Parts: sequence; C-alpha cells; structure tokens
Amino acid sequence: MSLKDSKNTHAELVKKLDLQSRKSIFGDNFFKALVIGASLYTLLMVALVFFALAEGSIPIFLKEGINFVIGTDWNAVDGRESFGALPYIIGTLVSSVIAMAIAVPISVGIAIFITEMIPKKLGTVLSFVVELLAAVPSIIYGLWALFVFRFWIRDFIEEPLHNTLGDFSLFARAPFGLDVFTAGIVLAIMIIPIISAVSREVIKAIPHSQKEAAYALGATRWEMVRTAILPSAKTGLMGASFLGLGRAIGETMLVTLIIGNAIGLAAIPTSLFSQSQTLSSIIANEFNEASNDLHLSALIGLGLVLFVITIFINVVAIYIISKVSKSYSNLRE
Repeated sequence: MSLKDSKNTHAELVKKLDLQSRKSIFGDNFFKALVIGASLYTLLMVALVFFALAEGSIPIFLKEGINFVIGTDWNAVDGRESFGALPYIIGTLVSSVIAMAIAVPISVGIAIFITEMIPKKLGTVLSFVVELLAAVPSIIYGLWALFVFRFWIRDFIEEPLHNTLGDFSLFARAPFGLDVFTAGIVLAIMIIPIISAVSREVIKAIPHSQKEAAYALGATRWEMVRTAILPSAKTGLMGASFLGLGRAIGETMLVTLIIGNAIGLAAIPTSLFSQSQTLSSIIANEFNEASNDLHLSALIGLGLVLFVITIFINVVAIYIISKVSKSYSNLRE
C-alpha cells in the first residue's frame, strides 16, 4: 500500500469514527431529553391530580376543618351533614396490613421456590402462571370472593377461630364472611403475583458466583438462601413489597364487594371479623349518589386523604430502601 493510499484510509477511518461519535452524542442527548420529558410529564400529572383534589375538597375542609380527618361521623342527610374520614383511614390501613402480613412471606417463598428449588423448565412454566394471575382484573377476584371464597373463609377459618378464641376481642365478633379479615386475605391473593414476580427477578439478578461461594463453604440450600440470597436481595424485596402495598391500599372494587361497607363509627374494625370500609370503597359506593355539593366535596376529600397516604408511604419506602441499600453497601466494603 502506497503512502498516499494509507493516508486516505486513515482519513476515512477518522471520518467514520467522527460520524459514529456524533451519532452517539445525538443519541445520548435524545435519550436524555426523552427521559427528562417523561419525568416532567409524570410530575405534572401528579401535581394536576393533587390540585384537582385539593380544589374539590376545599368546601369540606372549610366546614369540618381537621375534624374531617379525625372525625368518625358520616351523615349525608341535608341539614345534618357531618363527615369524618377516620373510620375509612383505619379500614384502609388494617386491610392493607393483613394483606401484607400474608402476601410478603408467601411471595418471597414462591420466588425462592421458582428460582432455586425446582428445575429451570418447570420454573419457567410456574413463572408464566404467576404472571398470568397478576393480569387478572381485580373485579374477577372480587366476584369470586363474594360468591365462593368468603364462605370457605367463614366456615374453615373464621368460625373455628371464633369458637376457640372468641374470648379475645380480636376474634369476638360472630363471623359473617364479609369483613376486614376476608378483605385482607383476598387482597393478599391479588397482590401475591405482583410481589412474587418482582421478587423472582430480584433473586435471579444475584450473581451465581455468590451462591456457589456459599455452597463451597459447605452451606446447605437453606443456608445458601439465608446467607447469600436474602441479604443481597433485601433492598429489591422491600421494593417489591411496597409495590404490592401501594396496590393493596388503592384497590377499590374487590374491597367494595367483600369488606361489608359499614358507615361511620361502625366502620372502625374492633375485631378481625368486623365489617368495615376503606377510603376507595366508600368513594365507589357513594360518588354517583352524592346528595349535595358538600357530600361530593367530602368524597373528593377522601380521595385527597388517600392520595396523601399513598405519597407518604412511597416516600417512606424510598427512604427505607435507600438506607438499607446504603448500609448493605457499607457492609460489603
């Protein structure tokens, strides 16, 4: 190759690399602008929802003040209006806590079983089934629970508990099948596929060398899970759990069908077998039949309270996850 040909080849190579570099920079800038735009759009939607709820709930806060949040009366009759959200806040939190107490250990167990305990092909089939359950609409779970599952809960769980532990206030109420306990169990069934699917992906992302190192030190399978998988996946598992919690808190139709829909003071659950109601279920029950503007404003105010609770839980979740992640990173260093 002559000196002239060599110079031409070098020039073409430099030109090609420069063109690729420009394309790469353009692609990076385009992706950055796209991500920033999507983030701003999300923030804008959240802000618009907040302002719409805040504007709609001004009349009820002007009338009730802080009593709207801590009050227990709920009366929409003209001339005797009184609205308090506390029973529905408690109903929302209690049903969600029951759901999480059941769903989280089962979901993590399913994720470990699929990823570590069974052959890969069978795990793929089970993963598909679990993801299929996550796609079932909540109204389907609600109708199944209303016409079938609640009778099983009442006959095989609630009545034995009431008959043997009825002296304790937690199990004192006569079981009926439409109560906060049944709602919590069905909510757990609904969120298990979501939590287990995310947990499975978190566990699969753990380096295989870490598991082999545990086996090399003589660990059994359970010891490998306990010492190599769970500590490494802790942050991801917490994130999956809070994702399920967010779904449980905001669930509407399923809860509306099976929680009993008590009103006012009666909606505060004094027993696992008490009828109750959540913030979302009372909105669904009464929004189309709001008798006056104040009643409508009270329902929008419940939506604002639910919005604030959801945002608060998400912020706390992000804080806890970041702290756990940071402490784990420090331990590894």
